[in-house]
Amino acid sequence: MDVSFQLFDIENIAAIKNILADKNVKGLAVTIPYKQEVISFLREANNIVKQINACNCIKIKDDKLFGFNTDVIGFEKSLIKDLKHNHKKALVLGNGGASAAIKYVLNKLQIDYKIVTRTKQENTLTYQELDKSIIQSHQLIINTTPVGTYPNIDESVDIPYQHLTSQHYLFDLVYNPAVTTFMQKGLQQNAFIKNGYEMLAIQAEENWNIWNS
Repeated sequence: MDVSFQLFDIENIAAIKNILADKNVKGLAVTIPYKQEVISFLREANNIVKQINACNCIKIKDDKLFGFNTDVIGFEKSLIKDLKHNHKKALVLGNGGASAAIKYVLNKLQIDYKIVTRTKQENTLTYQELDKSIIQSHQLIINTTPVGTYPNIDESVDIPYQHLTSQHYLFDLVYNPAVTTFMQKGLQQNAFIKNGYEMLAIQAEENWNIWNS
C-alpha cells in the first residue's frame, strides 16, 4: 500500500482548507487545539464526537469529511489493563479539551469522578481544596493537563502528593518525558503510574483502521 503519514502544522483552523485541496489526502489525525474547531467542517460525526464535542480522527470520502473520536478507545483500553477493584472514584486534573474523552470513559465504566481546576468553576474542585481525605478517597488520579510536558519537565500539577499510597493509580496523558514529575512523585509514594504513550499508540491504530475500512 503506497501511503504516507505527514505533519500539517497549521496556525489556525481555516488553513485546513489548503490541506483538503490536496485530493491525495484521505484522512486526518487532529490534535489540540483543533479537536473542537474541526467539527464545523464535518459532513457527519459519530455519536461519541457528538456527545463529547471533540474529534481527533477524520476520514475523507467523496470529498466529504466524517468525524470520529479514537481518544476514547485509546484511553479506555490503556486504563482498564491496570484498573483495580478499589479504583471506584477518580480525580480528573484539568477541564480542557483533553479531558472530554476521559470523562466519557469514566462515565461508561461507572467510575465516579471530580474535576480539579486552577480556578473555581461549577461542580469542580480547586487544587487548593484537595486534602488528605479527598486524595485518599479518590484512588485513581488522571492528569489531562499539559503540565510537565517536555521541555518543562520539572513542572507538575499541584496536588498534595504526600497523601498518595500504594493503592493509587496515577495516569498521565503526557508521554514526553516517559516519566513525568507527576509520575515520579507518585512513585515516591509507591503509587502505580502510567503515561499516555500506549493510549496514543492505540488511538493511532484505530485511526488507521478507520482510514482503511
